[in-house]
Amino acid sequence: MRDPAGRALQVLEQNYRNDPISQELLLSFYEGKTIDFLVQPNQIIKGTIVRSGYIPSNYYAQNYQQPSFTQPIIEVDGVLRFGLPGQPLFPGLSGDTILKPTLSWLLQTNDSGKFDAEISYVAGGMSWQADYNLVVSDNPRSKTDLLDMGGWITMRNQSGKTFENASIKLMAGDVNKIQAATPASRAYGAMNKAMADEAMAPAVREKSFDEFHLYSLARPTTLHDQETKQVEFVRSTDIRAQRLYVYDGAQVAQYGYYNLEQIRQDQSYGTQSNPKVWVMEEFKNAEVNHLGLALPKGKLRFYRRDTDGHLEFIGENVIDHTPKDETIRIFTGNSFDVVGERKRTNYRVDSAHNWMDESFEIRVRNHKKEAVTVRVVEHLYRWTNWKLTEQSHESRKTDAQTVEFPVTVAPDGEQVVTYTVHYSW
Repeated sequence: MRDPAGRALQVLEQNYRNDPISQELLLSFYEGKTIDFLVQPNQIIKGTIVRSGYIPSNYYAQNYQQPSFTQPIIEVDGVLRFGLPGQPLFPGLSGDTILKPTLSWLLQTNDSGKFDAEISYVAGGMSWQADYNLVVSDNPRSKTDLLDMGGWITMRNQSGKTFENASIKLMAGDVNKIQAATPASRAYGAMNKAMADEAMAPAVREKSFDEFHLYSLARPTTLHDQETKQVEFVRSTDIRAQRLYVYDGAQVAQYGYYNLEQIRQDQSYGTQSNPKVWVMEEFKNAEVNHLGLALPKGKLRFYRRDTDGHLEFIGENVIDHTPKDETIRIFTGNSFDVVGERKRTNYRVDSAHNWMDESFEIRVRNHKKEAVTVRVVEHLYRWTNWKLTEQSHESRKTDAQTVEFPVTVAPDGEQVVTYTVHYSW
């Protein structure tokens, strides 16, 4: 808490009270005392409050069951009653009674007077995320795709407070914050598009800040409690992208092995075939590609326009925080018309001399009307020492235990990739 004008100000105490007045709380103030109860419009009786039944608000946060002492006990004419005999009539409120949760300060300053203060605090219940819509079309000048991107920031206010004409800044990046245990999943309100079309000026400005990126809304806006608000922050057209087909045919998810020794000793490891061919979109986040700005983490939804002009949804995925000049490669689904088949054709092992040979045949079939280029990915998982002794197509080593065979498959055609790998240990 500070005075923006620079006046010397010291906070001696900060007090938060979360006991707003209620009937049960007032009853607890008068435990052991006698008050009036309105039984009928013209009848008042007196009763002594033996037990109020008041439960502090933090009780339910620390206990998971209903207490047995929530029912008030009132003595009327020497007889105990469970429950109130009528509407309690209280003499009045005390000076320190609050009507809603209250935060107060005890301040010290050398210059007395009234002034506007600036208060900074970390609050819960505020969140935001980025969402991107991308429309895919064919590039008439090459065998690539063109993307039109619209990016939206979605803000959710679940804090319990409305912020009038607020200047909003959004921090993007992996900011470390200790998370306390919270109740699972809150219900969010319906989406509201509260931003009207402005002039050509951008609705959100972005800049680097510390180790993160800060996005500032160009104009103040009101963020109501329990409101969801969306603001467009990026729009770009003619982003050059490449559609990738990737066939990773070894189905190994069902194995629970955690080291190479176990993998090497299991003869059947990696012999199950996965028929699915992945479809991926790849594009560069660079100025020359009509982008080149820091993209916060969010969901990318891809659409393609049908011959009738309607947009059809063709896949979605998420990206992490992506700085400019980085390449984005994102999985959008499996191909319907391009399929793969993988089988082991030979297996030899000589444990006495510490070597193993393994041969595979990979078939990629294309049922499209146009040719496709597929990256056939093979994981040489048996051991760290390996070499390819035979291969039908030229390969490219992508890491210590992975190779790729790029193949072009003709329309309604098939390509067969074969190779033999020799392991030694």
